[in-house]
Amino acid sequence: MSSVFSYNTRDLKFILKEWLPTEEIFAYDKFKDYYSKDDIDMMVDQVHKIAAEVIAPCADEMEEHGVKFEDGKVICAPGATKVFKYLQENGWGTSNIDENAEGTIPEVVFCSLMEMIQAACPAGTSSVGLTTGAARLIQNFGDEKLKQMFLPKMFDGTWSGTMCLTEPTAGSDVGDILSKAYPTDHPRIYKIKGSKQFITCGDGDFSENIIHLYLARIEGAAPGTKGISLFVVPKYWVNEDGSLEDNDVVTTAIEHKMGLHGQPTAALAFGDNDNCRGWLLGNPPGPDGRAEGMAQMFVMMNEERQGTGIMATCVAANAYWNAKNYCKERVQGRPMTNPKGERTQIINHEDVKRMLMLNKATLEACRAMIHKCYYYLDIAHNDPDPERRKWASGKVDVLTPICKAYPSDEAWGLIGESIQAHGGYGFCEDYPVAQAARDVKIYSIWEGTNFIQAQDLLGRKWTMNKGQTFQDFLKDIDDFLAANKGSVPELEKEFANLEKAMASYREIMMAMGGYLAEKKFGYLQVYARRILTATGQIYGGYCLLEQALIAYKRMKELGPDHYDYNFYYGKFLSAKYYLRNVVPYVWYIAELVKDGDSSIIDAPTEIFEY
Repeated sequence: MSSVFSYNTRDLKFILKEWLPTEEIFAYDKFKDYYSKDDIDMMVDQVHKIAAEVIAPCADEMEEHGVKFEDGKVICAPGATKVFKYLQENGWGTSNIDENAEGTIPEVVFCSLMEMIQAACPAGTSSVGLTTGAARLIQNFGDEKLKQMFLPKMFDGTWSGTMCLTEPTAGSDVGDILSKAYPTDHPRIYKIKGSKQFITCGDGDFSENIIHLYLARIEGAAPGTKGISLFVVPKYWVNEDGSLEDNDVVTTAIEHKMGLHGQPTAALAFGDNDNCRGWLLGNPPGPDGRAEGMAQMFVMMNEERQGTGIMATCVAANAYWNAKNYCKERVQGRPMTNPKGERTQIINHEDVKRMLMLNKATLEACRAMIHKCYYYLDIAHNDPDPERRKWASGKVDVLTPICKAYPSDEAWGLIGESIQAHGGYGFCEDYPVAQAARDVKIYSIWEGTNFIQAQDLLGRKWTMNKGQTFQDFLKDIDDFLAANKGSVPELEKEFANLEKAMASYREIMMAMGGYLAEKKFGYLQVYARRILTATGQIYGGYCLLEQALIAYKRMKELGPDHYDYNFYYGKFLSAKYYLRNVVPYVWYIAELVKDGDSSIIDAPTEIFEY
C-alpha cells in the first residue's frame, strides 16, 4: 500500500486571506481576543505539519491492518487510536464546538484545517467528526445533567460518538425504523430495543465508551418520521458516580467494505437481553404522537453532510496532487510538435494537462463553495444581528445539499482521471490513486444518498420561505454579474457563459414547475440529480469567477517574474477552464429537462432483465 500525503496549502490560504472577508468573522466577540487574519498562515502551516508527520503515517497501517472482529470485539489498528486521541486531546477535534471554551476556531478556518487532516488519513478521522456531531446534539438539546455526564469526555477524546439511524429494513426511508423505546420509572430514561446497521465507528477499541445518538419510536408515538424520538444510548451505561456498566449493546458483525478499510462499520443489537437504556433528548411525543427526534437529528445530519463534502474534496485533491507529482517525473513519449526531439515528462502532453486541469478547476470550485458555506455558518452562529443570522442560515440551508452532493459526485470521476494520468501504474496498489478511488465512493452514499440531496434541493430549498430564500441565492450571482461583467476583457466569454447558464437554470425551474403542475411527478426523480449538478456548476463558476478577478489584479501587480505569479495565473486559468468546459453542461441539462424524455418513466422493470 502507498498512502502519500501530498497536500498544498496555497489555495486554502488564498480562500481565507484574500477571497472571503474573514476579518468579519474574526471580529465577532467569540474570536476577536484570540485570532486574526494574521494567524491564518501559522494555523494552516501547523496543521499541515501535524497532518504530514502525525496523521498520515497512520494511513498505511490502518489500511493494511483493517478492522478485525474477534470474540465479539472490534479490533482496530493502533493508528486509529493514535489519530483519534491526538486530534481530540490537542484541541483539533470535538472540543472546538464547546460553547463554554475559550479560543475556539471559526468554522471557516476549521474547514481548511480538517480538509488537510482528513486527506492525510480518511479512514482515521470520521471518528472525530461523528463524535463532534453527537456532542453538538447533546450540547444543543440535552439538559445540564446530560451535558455534564457526557460532554467533557467526548471533548477530550476519552469517549467517542455515533449517529444510529440505519436499520436492516430501513435505510434512506428512516420513517420505517423498527427500533422501540419503552418508558421506565425514570421520566427521562427509556428501555431501548432494536438493531442498527452500517454504523460508522459504531464499535472499536479507539475509545473507552461509545455514545450512540439513537433514533427510536416511543410506544404509542405516531408512525413515520413524525413519531421518532432521539436518545443518548451509551455502549456502557454511566452511573451517578461516574462508574460504567454493561448497557446491553452488542456488535453482531462488521461490514467488509470496498474502501476505508481501517474504519470500523458495525451492525449493532440493542436490548436483546432487555437491559439497554437510553436518555431521551428533548420532550416525549405530544398528544398527537409527534416527536422531536428527526428535527434534532437533522442538526447532526446537516453537519455531517457538509463534512462529507469536505472529505470527498480532500480525497480527490490528494489524488490529484499525487497524479501531478507522478506526471512531472514520468518520462514517456515526445512532443507532437517535435516528434524527433528528446523524450519528455508526460505532464507536457496536452491530454495529461487536460486531466490535471479538470481536477484542479473542479476541486477549486468544490473547495470554494464548501468554504463559503462554512463562512455563512460562522455568521449564522455568531452575528449579533438576528436578521443577518437568518440571512446566513438561508444560505447554509441552500448550500448544504449542494456542498454534500456535488463534490462527492464529481470526486469519483476526478479520481478516475488521476488514475488515467498514471497510465498502467494507476491501476496498481503501489500508487495511492487506487486506494483513493475505493475510499471516495462512499461519500456519495453517506448521510443521505445524493438523490436524497437532490430531492431536498428541489423539494425543500427551491420552495423555502415561499421560494424567496432560493431566489436570494440566485440573486447573489445576478448581482455579481451586473457589477463585474465587462470589467476584465480577458474574461468576457466566461462572464457570458455564466450569464447564459443562469438563464438556462431558470428555464429548468420553469420546466420543472410545468411538470409538477401537470402532476408528472416522475420527472422530479428523473431529473433531480442532474439539476443538482447544474446548481453546483453554476455556483462553482460564480465562486471561481470571483476568485479570478482577485487573481487577475494580483497578476498585474506582481508580474510574471514573481515567485507567486503562477499561483494566481493558475487561479485565472481554472476559472477560464471551468466556465468554458464545465458550466456549459448547465444549458445541456436545461435542454434535457425541457425535452421531457419519458423513457425512464415508461420503462417496465422487466426490460432490465436483459
